[in-house]
Amino acid sequence: MPVRILIADDHPIVREGLSAVLETQPDFAIVGMAASGAAAVAQAAELRPDVILLDLALPELDGVAALRAIRAHTPDARVLIFTAFDTDERILAAVQAGAQGYLLKGAPRDELFQAIRVVHAGGSLLQPVVAARLLRQVSGPPEALTERELEVLRLLARGRQNKEIASELVISERTVKFHVSAILAKLGVGNRTEAVGKAAQLGLIEL
Repeated sequence: MPVRILIADDHPIVREGLSAVLETQPDFAIVGMAASGAAAVAQAAELRPDVILLDLALPELDGVAALRAIRAHTPDARVLIFTAFDTDERILAAVQAGAQGYLLKGAPRDELFQAIRVVHAGGSLLQPVVAARLLRQVSGPPEALTERELEVLRLLARGRQNKEIASELVISERTVKFHVSAILAKLGVGNRTEAVGKAAQLGLIEL
């Protein structure tokens, strides 16, 4: 029996392109295509597909709301998010709503085929980049910053460079670099801009 797939995406070209690509696989069959979140919910209940390929940017109901409704009406539905959205909040919301997989558009077709088969078989699949973002979100509150690190962070938020921070706090540039590295590690971010944004989000600083 082929894997029966429902595609939910608001772009006709994407729906048709996905359908054409997926039907190159002898074990896949496209049973429906939905252009909105509401249509995805209705078709999921009516068609009972094995796997639903769901975009997050959908009219009427966005992808996460549609996913919640699908899980409520069709609890055994297996949903693979296939979207361009890679923000931490979107990923976390989709996984919390019950998605079994999360794949970013632009993934190689073989990766998409594999994801559908894994989700259909009862497994879960997150791209490494998606998994890393999710882990960062669910790893709990960051390790507390020291008073000195908070001082450095506040100056970073004002756009100060290492040299200026060193001068203002009367410490060496090397010490500033050490503090910045510690701040990035504790907040689980990759650069100064992300650090300032995350610190503001956590209420550690005011912008």
